[in-house]
Amino acid sequence: MMRTKSTGFTLIELLVTTIIVGILASIAIPAYQNYIRRSALTEATNDLANYRVAMEQYYQDNMTYASGTSCGAPLPTGTYFTFSCTISGGGSGFTATATGSSSLTNGFSYTINDQNIEATTGIGVWGSLPSDSGNTWIVTPP
Repeated sequence: MMRTKSTGFTLIELLVTTIIVGILASIAIPAYQNYIRRSALTEATNDLANYRVAMEQYYQDNMTYASGTSCGAPLPTGTYFTFSCTISGGGSGFTATATGSSSLTNGFSYTINDQNIEATTGIGVWGSLPSDSGNTWIVTPP
């Protein structure tokens, strides 16, 4: 009786391959999600910086940041953040805020004011703010 050589993969080879792919996916997927989240955070920081410039231009033209009871410059519209502005000091100051509004940016919050003080007030899934965060925007995990 002659044996024929079988071709293909054994069950053990398939299981080992599946385990290796699972381990790689468990590392790659969270890293990719974090990469996408960091790219979404640039919307807040860029739009807030541009908004501050627009508010300064409005102040130069009108000698106040206020337009009635709201901020003078129109607020930016974003995909991942909603923007708000509050007037202080009777129109001599303002604070603009970007608050996360999507599943990627939920819990993230950034502010900038008329003194150009940037602050991070929430970092979402990254946990609590570090004690040494200071006056800066945090856009990478602490």
